[in-house]
Amino acid sequence: MSTPTPEAAEQGRGMDAHNAVMREVRAERDETYDPHEPTRVWIDEDNTPDGVRQSLTIILNTGGCRWARAGGCTMCGYVAESVEGGSVTHEALMNQIDVCLDHEQANADEPSGLVKIYTSGSFLDEREVPAETRAAIAETFADRDRIVLESLPDFVTADTVSDFTDVGLSTDVAIGLETATDRVRHDCVNKYFEFADFEAACEEVRTVDAETDDVSAGVKAYLLLKPPFLAEPEAVDDMIASIRRCADVEGCHTVSMNPCNVQRYTMVDELFFEGGYRPPWLWSVAHILTETADADAIVVSDPVGHGSDRGAHNCGECDDRVQTAIKDFDLRQDPSVFEQVDCECERTWEHVMAAETSYNMPLAR
Repeated sequence: MSTPTPEAAEQGRGMDAHNAVMREVRAERDETYDPHEPTRVWIDEDNTPDGVRQSLTIILNTGGCRWARAGGCTMCGYVAESVEGGSVTHEALMNQIDVCLDHEQANADEPSGLVKIYTSGSFLDEREVPAETRAAIAETFADRDRIVLESLPDFVTADTVSDFTDVGLSTDVAIGLETATDRVRHDCVNKYFEFADFEAACEEVRTVDAETDDVSAGVKAYLLLKPPFLAEPEAVDDMIASIRRCADVEGCHTVSMNPCNVQRYTMVDELFFEGGYRPPWLWSVAHILTETADADAIVVSDPVGHGSDRGAHNCGECDDRVQTAIKDFDLRQDPSVFEQVDCECERTWEHVMAAETSYNMPLAR
């Protein structure tokens, strides 16, 4: 794993201070989880380089992200859903896959062409998912069209990706980049790597893509809208710039903008409780998607917990309508869908965008 620079990790400051706080917050967790059951599984539709496909999304229950065990990202509570002890056996992980296949059979008319597999950390980290399990999962889904695997850039190599392309699966690696701005990633998200590491991971995936004829390999960048300590207009500007910068990296064909939601056992949760954080406006999501519709990539967003106080929201009256427009945009990539929704609260959002700063936020709840 990459090591933060001495300046960023100086004792008692920077990442060291963030990690100390995060370890205290995470220590409050008292839930336990069954290593034979996945964290979540559902059927949906996704926009891919091959068009819109039915998708099977799997969140495996693993031993958790190793960076989170050091303290980790300020907004991420997924490690709280991981199994105690730091590891899950091959047999238990394959039991989880069986549960997901049973769910698909019961809830879909046919097998999904697209399979997306996430963990609370990195699927390609062999401390979370052993090489044996990775190979078995590749064989399990070899009859599908495309698979998406989430990982930090450290673990993305041509060898790990080719495990899936070798069985005939087009393979995308989803990387939690969060932002293309290194300072925001370090100081607001508390993530240790650089944009250059993301570019290097894209190069590894491009190597695989160049060696395959019948299938493809690419990268899906995951970005975080409005990490803590950024005001709404700052977060919007950073997101627009980040989407365009990612789209310009060869091999990165999709950018997924994830509005920050308030998860338990996180620094964001602590700030939210004290009135120091508001999740992003759904109007911001619509604005960013409109502004970046011409980017050379598929740009999508799926606001988790939309309409709730702890998720991206507007006034409460228009949230579902704006969310529907966002989902429509994801599938059609047509920004005109946002012309069909309007609400008085858009005027409040415009005022927030004009007046909110990082020293007076949140300007409106």
